[in-house]
Amino acid sequence: MGFAGNVEPCFILPTVVAVNDSFLNQPRTSNKSNWMTQYSAGVMADLDFFVGDEALSKSRSSSSYNLQYPIKNGQVENWDAMERFWQQCIFNYLRCDPEDHYFLLTESPLTPPESREYTGEIMFETFNVPGLYIAVQPVLALAAGYTTSKCELTGVVVDVGDGATHVVPVAEGYVIGSSIKSIPISGKDVTLFVQQLMRERGENVPPEDSFEVARQVKEMYCYTCSDIVKEFNKHDKDPSKYIKHWKGVKPKTGAPYSCDIGYERFLGPEVFFNPEIYNSDFTTPLPAVIDKCIQTAPIDTRRALYKNIVLSGGSTMFKDFHRRLQRDLKKIVDARVQASEARLGGEIKVSVSLVFVVHFCADGSLAPWRAHVLILPLVPTIGSQRSQPSHSEICSMVWRISACFNSRVLYVVASIDMHNPSRFKQACHTKAEYEEYGASICRTNPVFKGMY
Repeated sequence: MGFAGNVEPCFILPTVVAVNDSFLNQPRTSNKSNWMTQYSAGVMADLDFFVGDEALSKSRSSSSYNLQYPIKNGQVENWDAMERFWQQCIFNYLRCDPEDHYFLLTESPLTPPESREYTGEIMFETFNVPGLYIAVQPVLALAAGYTTSKCELTGVVVDVGDGATHVVPVAEGYVIGSSIKSIPISGKDVTLFVQQLMRERGENVPPEDSFEVARQVKEMYCYTCSDIVKEFNKHDKDPSKYIKHWKGVKPKTGAPYSCDIGYERFLGPEVFFNPEIYNSDFTTPLPAVIDKCIQTAPIDTRRALYKNIVLSGGSTMFKDFHRRLQRDLKKIVDARVQASEARLGGEIKVSVSLVFVVHFCADGSLAPWRAHVLILPLVPTIGSQRSQPSHSEICSMVWRISACFNSRVLYVVASIDMHNPSRFKQACHTKAEYEEYGASICRTNPVFKGMY
């Protein structure tokens, strides 16, 4: 979250809320004094909560705080917790008056209209914002693929976040909604798989700290390999070269501990390419899902979609992830071309589609893993103009494209020039429209109203 025009987000927080439930465990009686006690306890419970990293530290230090995760698999499930999270973000972190700012929020491409309505109600009723625009994350990520003055608004966005993975085809800035694919494997599943591998091997990791250790191991040491068998042989042949060592401190006793990090370094990211090693219910590799997504899109867009596959989200930042994805996807396309030529008897030569995966984080930096937790209050007086960000800057692509004000990006958002604030306001849902028509104004998104 942060303010528009900033080079990077002001804050990056995990979407978690710690609520103090001890206030609510009061006996229910008809006594007036006890009723006042219960009322005061309810007020205190509404005020005594923490979000983000503060929430995680509070839950570790005190048993009276229970963690609530408002977002599950990319969708908001606990709206009370989500409202509390937004409240702390706006007033405690950004320290701004929401009535003075237009807000840009991002959403998952498969968000139901009812969720957008709830979001509009909270923003307009609770925070009294003057204007609101709800953008689709993959469309903003695709805008980060601009490397020339020519706008490439057609491509496939592979958005692998912490809780959800979506493959979204975009044609001329509009989402092809019927071809969106979603798979039940995401960054959190990689963390759980790493945790499972370390636990089965009997590593000396405290149970209460095992998930956090697995997450840090994933972010710091995991990489994508080209062949599992060769990688196993390399580790077995020279363990000292490939096995890493982790040192930590037990949170309860403060005693130091250490453990080894071995096969999970490459087996963690492998769940995207061989999901059967983790989930027996879903066995379709990510490259096959991307190919199926493109094949279900309109035929005149497929060649352009293969040429521009954009990776977005923290779990695409593993070393060589984009190379492995491009190699496996090219194998699928080449096999289809050969089968087609064999079926035609070699009479007609099929022109091969160019498969190209765009990977922005070439340096492998893993800093902005939670960059999709995004709230962007838009300052009405916008006049600054930024140059095109470099590849190393676009690690948190959704944020940067939201915050960078240039005409090409605004075409993606709503075909509006952001150098002109009055035109941007025309794209937003305003407080006056909400009061006249209700929350139904937030049900639809213009990027879904394409030609397909």
